[in-house]
Order: sequence, then C-alpha cells, then structure tokens
Amino acid sequence: MTQGRTQAEALAMIADWFATMVDRPRFSVRVVKVRASSFEVAADTRPMISLLLRRQRQQSGLSLAAVAERLGAKSRNAYARYEQGATAPTVEKLAELLKAIAPDHDIVVDLSEAA
Repeated sequence: MTQGRTQAEALAMIADWFATMVDRPRFSVRVVKVRASSFEVAADTRPMISLLLRRQRQQSGLSLAAVAERLGAKSRNAYARYEQGATAPTVEKLAELLKAIAPDHDIVVDLSEAA
C-alpha cells in the first residue's frame, strides 16, 4: 500500500521502496503500469532476485545451509551466489529455489507482459 495521491505517485513510491530495499549503489528501478490493476517492475534482475530469495529465506527461518540441503546441494555457496546477486537463475531455477525456501507459499514468477 502506498500513500500516493495519484497513480503516478503510487508507482514512484513503489519504485522508491524497491530501491531502498535493494540498497545497492547505482541500482535503479522503473515501475510500469501494465493494466488497470497491475504493474511490472523493470530493473536489473540480480538484485531483485537476491532481495526476494533473502527475504523469503529469512521469513521461513532457514539458514543458507538448510536451503542448500533442501536443494540437495553439497555446498551452500551455489545457493548463496543467487542470494548475493552474483548469479541470476533462469525462471525455472528461480521457481525451484522458491519452492525449496517457501514450499507453503504460492509465489508466481512469470515473464514480462510489457516486453
């Protein structure tokens, strides 16, 4: 929820929230209205995915090692690279990561409509 008086102000506030949460130098985000009831966030995907994975893992109360174990990995470093934003997963891999982190949540990952 935002306190924007207009739709443009609300979209600007959403963009500002994302930039604040990602908290990385030179990160910028653009929020684009797609339909009357939806919008898309356009930005470098690595910091955005990093934020999503970190927040979901923390909300689930999992350690990096626990996520790696759920993924069947021998080392937590592979998963940690996604969470640090060093590597961007494919859409399919992102869905797998989210299922391991938050199996009880329905998180929809989809390709852009505005492309």
